[in-house]
Amino acid sequence: MAAVNGAEFDYIIVGAGSAGSVLAERLSASGRHRVLVLEAGGSDRRFYVQLPLGYGKLFYDPAVNWLYQTEPDPGLAGNRDHWPRGKLLGGSSSINAMVWIRGHQSDYDDWEEIAGPHWGWAKARDAYRAIEDNEAGADTFRGKGGPLFISANQRDLHPLCETFIRSTEAAGLKRNADFNGADQEGVGTYQMTIRNARRNSAARAFLRPAMKRANVTVMTHAQVTRVIFEGRRAIGIEYRKNGVLGRVRAASEVILSGGAINSPQLLMLSGIGPAAHLKDHGIAVTSDSPQVGRNLNDHQGLNYTWRMKVPTYNDVLRPWWGKVAVGLRYFLTGSGPLAKSINHGGGFFRTSPDLPRPNMQLYFQAFSTLVPRVGERPLLTPDPFSGLSIGLSNCRPTSRGEITLNSADPFAHPKIVANAYSTDHDVQEMLAAVKFLRRIADQDPIRPLIAEELRPGPEVRSDADLIADIRARSGTVYHPSCSARMGHDAATSVVGPDLKVHGVDGLRVCDASVFPTLIGGNTNAPSILVGWLGAERILADAH
Repeated sequence: MAAVNGAEFDYIIVGAGSAGSVLAERLSASGRHRVLVLEAGGSDRRFYVQLPLGYGKLFYDPAVNWLYQTEPDPGLAGNRDHWPRGKLLGGSSSINAMVWIRGHQSDYDDWEEIAGPHWGWAKARDAYRAIEDNEAGADTFRGKGGPLFISANQRDLHPLCETFIRSTEAAGLKRNADFNGADQEGVGTYQMTIRNARRNSAARAFLRPAMKRANVTVMTHAQVTRVIFEGRRAIGIEYRKNGVLGRVRAASEVILSGGAINSPQLLMLSGIGPAAHLKDHGIAVTSDSPQVGRNLNDHQGLNYTWRMKVPTYNDVLRPWWGKVAVGLRYFLTGSGPLAKSINHGGGFFRTSPDLPRPNMQLYFQAFSTLVPRVGERPLLTPDPFSGLSIGLSNCRPTSRGEITLNSADPFAHPKIVANAYSTDHDVQEMLAAVKFLRRIADQDPIRPLIAEELRPGPEVRSDADLIADIRARSGTVYHPSCSARMGHDAATSVVGPDLKVHGVDGLRVCDASVFPTLIGGNTNAPSILVGWLGAERILADAH
């Protein structure tokens, strides 16, 4: 590694996550630009990171996870929600469930209306086709030959996945072979960022190839503490590694890619945010930007769980002999449950036929985890009975949260106020959605295979009781976004359509925090897209 402290680079990228990894690859490709990537966490070369089903072991692991917690949330019955975010190369793409969903086409129409044509559907579709190396092959929507391999996820599915799909068809949804194709609505299997039985994170697909170039430097275990300004221009960053403070200069730009929590926190630590809030923490104001940390949006979800009369993954992943069997299968053949995400299938539906697009997402798991295990999301140690779960999450919640500082200490976690279910709209659509879960379970061919409903249980029937259950058992589905959103107007956004931070020079934000609105679906694909399209904007401005 080249000496970093006191050095100068053309571009400094703060964060090696989904967007940051893409930026590193694209900004360095010509060989003209010196690129430095600073990552607060460490390497992604860890067994449970590479093992697809191993992400349950990473859920509470401080070695790879920021382990954020929200404030007690009235919308979640006063509970504090656990927000895991990746703290390693690849960021959250190295600890997520690997589902590849772009979102509804109209989501990008929304982006275009707010941030212009560079962020519209036509541009997004072409970018996704360039990004993808889709196992299913190329068509009008899918790409082939790009840097990111996407598994079609058609082999080695649990038999109950087809049972779920047919039962959901019986409940009124159509079968959909490609949620990223012409129409998102329907039920089917999820495409995955898995390649050759290993997690295919943004680090593996983008950052690792970039790290082979002489003009790319990656520093791990280096937490950026603030952006350095001369006047109103960002000229570099300050970081701490192994307890030692260092500084690096940026000849062109500093780009924050820390994600929806870290990027607004770092902006505020650097003097960009609501002036009164910064002054309360003794931080000198570089730019009064009231929208920093505001507009936080996230999908909320919960599972309904049934005891089954037929075997599920619980029966092979729970006993020691089952663990040995699936481990041998994985190492010998690269197949079996360890080689996949637990979410084999799912889909998108509308809670009312009057809605113009799906507003709910389904997740099917031939698996259940009602019996908790301390310190682990027990994907590898499920319940001691045959269990099955069907989950859902809202696509476009209207509730908004906020990220603020707890302290001027850059190593203190920020204050996260999720405000889940703070609007009646969000409560009522989730109420309609959970009723649809029971409708699915009441269809053939799944109905005769169910022994009993375990959560919330058949005694929970009234709307009031169902809502109470929603609040008590819901939680994030790990898609925080929009906390430094882009737009034309500094009064309602943090960055412009070019991702430049309003009110200062030489500083951009490029990650999920800039989403103008929350995408209807999993957010890793659009985070990678933001890195891809963001790099285009940055390179267009390069001298």
